[in-house]
Amino acid sequence: MTTRFFRLFAALLLLCACALPRARAADGVEITRAYIEAADTGYKLAASYAFDLNHDLEGAVQSGVPLFFTTEIELTRPRWYWFDEKAIVAKQTSKIYYNVLTRQYHVTVAGSVQQVFTTLDDALFLIRRPSRWLVAGRGVLKPGETYNVTLRMGMDRDYLPKPIQVNAFNNSDWRLSSNKKSFLYKAE
Repeated sequence: MTTRFFRLFAALLLLCACALPRARAADGVEITRAYIEAADTGYKLAASYAFDLNHDLEGAVQSGVPLFFTTEIELTRPRWYWFDEKAIVAKQTSKIYYNVLTRQYHVTVAGSVQQVFTTLDDALFLIRRPSRWLVAGRGVLKPGETYNVTLRMGMDRDYLPKPIQVNAFNNSDWRLSSNKKSFLYKAE
């Protein structure tokens, strides 16, 4: 009788474990697409990211705390005789915050216009799939040369209000960033 009970209990636990949704890998940011394209004005980064805000971050946004996401890109040209030449080092920061009075989400991309959204998912869509970003003007890269591109994106805790920064630096729930993604680009 007891062995039958334990078998049924084990089968029930196994069934529950299979039915639960799988957790994302460390609640990080995944760079799903990234490439450089040459345009008339210069070189643009086209990228998209996959991430979700955990419960603490979503609660902070709902309370009116602004969150900042920074994309960092570096293009280096390898040299055999010295250190790699850093051709481009650039950052772009996006800010998302919720206005409690108007019940709207505001997203601001540095150097761009502010946009207003009614839902958090719509606001996060702009951060997950930003417009093409001009990382360097024409003539900065040498045509025909191959460059190593390193890309990283994540929440920038340095911009948080000071009282929240203390908690954010000690709490793993406030760490949301990607691993570095590297690829090669041949300048046109």
